[in-house]
Amino acid sequence: QVQFVESGGGLVQPGGSLRLSCTASGFTFSAYHMAWYRQIPGKERDLVASITALGTVTGYADAVKGRFTISRDNAKSRVYLEMNSVKPEDTAVYYCNRQYFAGSWGQGTQVTVSS
Repeated sequence: QVQFVESGGGLVQPGGSLRLSCTASGFTFSAYHMAWYRQIPGKERDLVASITALGTVTGYADAVKGRFTISRDNAKSRVYLEMNSVKPEDTAVYYCNRQYFAGSWGQGTQVTVSS
């Protein structure tokens, strides 16, 4: 079945950097647009960044534009989120999924930005 395993989260100071990884399985990874989402307890899950199937086009939420970079490795069925100049408001659980035709959500990876 469709599965996603996110990793790379942790505690980081404001202004620091972090790289998240997501390994997908159970479907033809290279055929799907992928995305990163984040969720704060009690709030809806928000789209953070997206990338087309071949990695040629990316998109970002205004809150992270210029600071985060999404990329993918279709040979490894992985999608990445490079987070730079992080802010306390970036604190959330981060998830990856297909941008359309979403599968079951993984456990996510917690990112905490705090001094």
